[in-house]
Amino acid sequence: MSATQRSATSGAEPGAGSEAESAAYDPRTVRRAMLAGSLGTLIEYYDFSVYGYLAVVIAPQFFPNENPAASLLATLAVFATGLVVRPVGGVFFGWLGDRWGRRRALVSSVVCMGVASSVTGLLPTYSQIGVSAAVLLLLARLVQGISTGGESVGAYTYIYESAPPRRRAFLGAVTPIGSNLGFMFAAATAGVISALATKDQMSDWGWRLPFLMAVPLTLFCLWARLRIEDTPEFEEAARRADIPTAPIREVLSTHRAALLQSIGLSMAQGGAIFLGLTYIGIHLTTDLGYDATRVLWLSAGVVLVTVLLMVPAGRLAARFGSRRILLFGLLGFLVTAYPAMLLMGRHSLALAGVAYLLFMVSSAFVQVPAASLWPHLFERRVRYTGMAIGYNIGTVLAGGTAPYIATFLVQRTGNQLSPAFFVMVVCVIGIGSLLTVRKDV
Repeated sequence: MSATQRSATSGAEPGAGSEAESAAYDPRTVRRAMLAGSLGTLIEYYDFSVYGYLAVVIAPQFFPNENPAASLLATLAVFATGLVVRPVGGVFFGWLGDRWGRRRALVSSVVCMGVASSVTGLLPTYSQIGVSAAVLLLLARLVQGISTGGESVGAYTYIYESAPPRRRAFLGAVTPIGSNLGFMFAAATAGVISALATKDQMSDWGWRLPFLMAVPLTLFCLWARLRIEDTPEFEEAARRADIPTAPIREVLSTHRAALLQSIGLSMAQGGAIFLGLTYIGIHLTTDLGYDATRVLWLSAGVVLVTVLLMVPAGRLAARFGSRRILLFGLLGFLVTAYPAMLLMGRHSLALAGVAYLLFMVSSAFVQVPAASLWPHLFERRVRYTGMAIGYNIGTVLAGGTAPYIATFLVQRTGNQLSPAFFVMVVCVIGIGSLLTVRKDV
């Protein structure tokens, strides 16, 4: 049995200890890594989530229909399609990151995402060019999806390998903080424009402005990422010529257990969090009739509270282990999903806000420990590729599809609480996967 195979079987990371010990973790370099990684995920999730926050406005622009629900479903289907191609992007950027370096993959993914988002803000609508508008929107989302497939896992990998081993669990909070600030920034930006523009202005040109914000954001992130070097582990491996020639084949042959574990954990995290960050806003506006601008600000406030909880979650993960904190977070989603959805329908936006926060508190205790546990499942040789495949398949199965599945369940069953059962199912899958993980950060 090869060293790689022994590692995959035993859960050890061959060479990880020696590489970590030989690498010099300069504090300035670590800070640059944290900034570059978190900025990229901020921009990624800003670009990707602003579509969800504006879905109600975008729907009639690209999918006009006498039935508003059908129009919204078509728009959410495009949202989900953007995530369906994530594994394609994951395979490409994973290969690029494991074969040619983490830095090169991170720079490429953020440029790809920024260009696609900027183009979305310039697209002609259905009234201007007919069905071609929907096709162009779909193509833009596909490009976003491909770039997203490499962005998050690249940031997880880069920060994990750039941090001193004893601080990896705590510094795992950096990437989720960036991604959630992206969600919050998207909600706040959409909220400001919605408050300042009339309904007609919002439909005419207001929805374009948040997408065009991608231009300065991408340039800022590109500046940060061009200043970083590759991770100490990858540079050490490159010096020893220990670079995989076929990382995808290596993952599939020697890391099957880790791959299945990462898929299950990704389904749980993606299903619960994407439902909370995208569908609930649609639910409060479309199904329950609350004012759209207030709901956007409510969403931004809830995400801000979640972000503030991420540093304590990181400290807890460093003290008690990432697995225990992740289990706590998944159980939190499991037990709060139904009562939270129930409280949202009590005809009070304040009560709905409390319910929304009750549900999303668990997000911090899922995202932070998962950020350090995921890269820990795979050895350095195939870490980027393994994470990219597992994380993105799980996201496709339950994450990006969550808003569509939730909307479909409500339309089909007539039960506005039915999305809660979806959350419960994915959390059970995640807990089952977590219980098979034997190593911790």
